[in-house]
Amino acid sequence: MDVRRLGILRELAERGSVAAVADEMKVTPSAISQQLKLLEREAGFQLVEPAGRGVALTSAGQALARTATEIAVAIERAEAKWHDYMSRPAGDVRLTTFPTGGEMLLPGALRRMAEEPSVRLVCHDTDLSRWHDVAELVPDYDIVVADSPDMRETWHERGLQVVSLMSEPLDVALPEDHRLARKATLSPRDVAEETWIGVPSGHPYDDVLIRLVAVTGEPLRITQRIVDNGIVEALVAAGHGIAILPRFTTREHGNGLVTRPLVGIRAKREIAAVLRPDRLERPSVRFVVQVLREEARAVADAHASV
Repeated sequence: MDVRRLGILRELAERGSVAAVADEMKVTPSAISQQLKLLEREAGFQLVEPAGRGVALTSAGQALARTATEIAVAIERAEAKWHDYMSRPAGDVRLTTFPTGGEMLLPGALRRMAEEPSVRLVCHDTDLSRWHDVAELVPDYDIVVADSPDMRETWHERGLQVVSLMSEPLDVALPEDHRLARKATLSPRDVAEETWIGVPSGHPYDDVLIRLVAVTGEPLRITQRIVDNGIVEALVAAGHGIAILPRFTTREHGNGLVTRPLVGIRAKREIAAVLRPDRLERPSVRFVVQVLREEARAVADAHASV
């Protein structure tokens, strides 16, 4: 049965006449009568009967009017709950991130989440190098933490919301006994003739190697291309080459390698939260995005003070 017609029946029960209902709803009495006839057809019972110069509810009409009141109460309760849900953070938020992004942001972000126990962050990690465009993950998650700066224009063209979290410097990782480890910073010319442990094409770190070639005019000698940073660290520490690695998550104390800033070219990766714009309207999602921004700022500040 049509909820609006049930509302008309309820109004008739409370107001007592078709004219009064029509006046309240700003329609003609004939329009109200027509809606009541349609409701009777839906209900399969006579709901109103002549009474003097007007109409009165039959016993079936009275019973359905009571039901209409119960439905109206349920609708108001549901709308109130929905309004409450939409006005404060609550519920699950699904997030996926690339491994080092999760390593940097999730421990602190989850601690911050304790401020809002009504929101539960459900975390996943994804090897984003397997995806041509991380936007393909956006339909399945509320938030995708990504580091693919070359795709940002595509994300905007697709109407996605892109919230910047941080710019992380990318450094040169060297064996601790390497001749260049004595230098505080390294230039493209310093490293151009070294043996490299690279990453697959399209990975953000590979952009730095491409810029090195452009600046020096010399091809690089890349012996391996590895995605996992832990494996790259182990290969560098063992003396198999040097590599580009992220500053905030590279372990360089007591494991045989050191890192040095690369100057003279752009060497950083942009980390962002990518999501559908409608999901950013949810208070719970906005809360998590803000938590990620605060944690990213804290991570950057902690390394700046070292």
